[in-house]
Amino acid sequence: MSLEQLLIEKLQTLNPTHLEVVNESAGHGGYFPGKESHFKVIIVSEAFAGLRLVQRHQKIYAEAKDLLSPGKIHALAIHAYLPSEWQGQAPASPECAHAPKA
Repeated sequence: MSLEQLLIEKLQTLNPTHLEVVNESAGHGGYFPGKESHFKVIIVSEAFAGLRLVQRHQKIYAEAKDLLSPGKIHALAIHAYLPSEWQGQAPASPECAHAPKA
C-alpha cells in the first residue's frame, strides 16, 4: 500500500467530514517518479473541537507517527479545520527552493 493510502487510512480514525491527502513530492528536490515524501493534508473534523491549532497538528502527528520516519514521509503540511471553519479550500503550498526546474 502506498504511503498516501496509509496516511488516508490512519486519518480516518478522526472521522473527517472532508479529507484530502495530496502528494506534493514532485515539487521538491530529489523527486523521481513514484517518490512519496512530501504531503499536504486538508482535514475537517469535529475531533478538533476545543483544540488550538498546535493541538490539532499534534493529534494528526499522533495518528501518523509510524509514517513520519526516515525513508517515509519527510514533510507534512497540515490544514485542520472544524466543520464550522471550513470554507471549501485550503491555502496553496509555497514553491520549494529546491524544486526541479522545468
